[in-house]
Amino acid sequence: MIYKEYGNTGKKVSAVGFGGMRFDESRSLEENAELVRYANSKGINYFDTAPGYCNDTSELIYGEAFKDMPGQFYVSTKGMPTKLDTAEKAIAAVKRSIERLGVKKIDFYHIWCIRKLEHYELAMKPGGQYEGLLQCQKEGLIDHIVLSSHQTGNEVSKILNDGKIDGILLGVNILNFTYRWEGVQTAYDMGYGVVAMNPLAGGAIPTHEKELSFLAEGNGSATEAALRFVISCPQISVALNGFTNKEHIDMACRIADEAKPMSDQELERIRKMVSQSMNEACTGCGYCDKCPKGIPIPSFMQLYNEKHVFHKSDEQMKNILNDSFEWGILAGKRGLESECIECGLCERECTQHLPIIERLKEISMWAGNQDS
Repeated sequence: MIYKEYGNTGKKVSAVGFGGMRFDESRSLEENAELVRYANSKGINYFDTAPGYCNDTSELIYGEAFKDMPGQFYVSTKGMPTKLDTAEKAIAAVKRSIERLGVKKIDFYHIWCIRKLEHYELAMKPGGQYEGLLQCQKEGLIDHIVLSSHQTGNEVSKILNDGKIDGILLGVNILNFTYRWEGVQTAYDMGYGVVAMNPLAGGAIPTHEKELSFLAEGNGSATEAALRFVISCPQISVALNGFTNKEHIDMACRIADEAKPMSDQELERIRKMVSQSMNEACTGCGYCDKCPKGIPIPSFMQLYNEKHVFHKSDEQMKNILNDSFEWGILAGKRGLESECIECGLCERECTQHLPIIERLKEISMWAGNQDS
């Protein structure tokens, strides 16, 4: 396992991190906890979670695992300023996470899901979340206050220049790095820790191995190339992976043992072949899943990647949509795309700032639920 300095914190973290957002919820708490311990035995020492992940079981799974971890580890969790809008609420949230995780302190606590500067300003207001986190830090309940951002590079730079945090979590991968790199490079140059989320583009890369074979250029799979990029990148401290089985852990750890940073020539070749559409793909984060009509928006947006990113024809999309309703990501889901009332809630929550309403209208055309 490669270990890297997390910015200027003095902590050495594993290049591969365990993201606790994608546990197999059909398994028991102990079965998932055993997967966490297995990852730790393979050298992974950075474990990221948040309240609400996996139907609010992720912190509990980690708490079970942490009772008997084979090695040293760091834990990261989060809190949204939109929900924790007072210092008191922020302090209570930290204490609740500590209790659920079964630890004495949280190593990295994220101001979570900053999608625009107004969210950051809300966290920083007098008597707000940041003030509460500082109090927790004074009491030894938090080591480092960090931030999770879904902003453009220039907005990230503004936050970093404020000097209030120790590190940043960003959505960056081999498909979108051309459009996200300013924030990564700025953070690295300024001595911040940088954690990359969605290294496999929300599952789009392993799902489209054939279309994305150019990433590997005959040397392994597209998935392996994507992991190699984030794991070996000098500017990235930790590449978060959402593991569901030991084989996924073994692959990531093998790549960490073998990977060398991509050369400038390799990166330039990929830059030329990756289009702007890769930066506007749904990553499957699920934050938009708040539709008052019960429309399964994350599933519809994942399906729309086939059109937007992989340029499937309308006829192909009709077939993909039908298959998805029958046995794919829409099977058993309630709420049709045609029932959208255009309230805009999903678009306000979207970390990618996607035009969800317009995409739902297009999906409705493929489904034959609107006049053409």
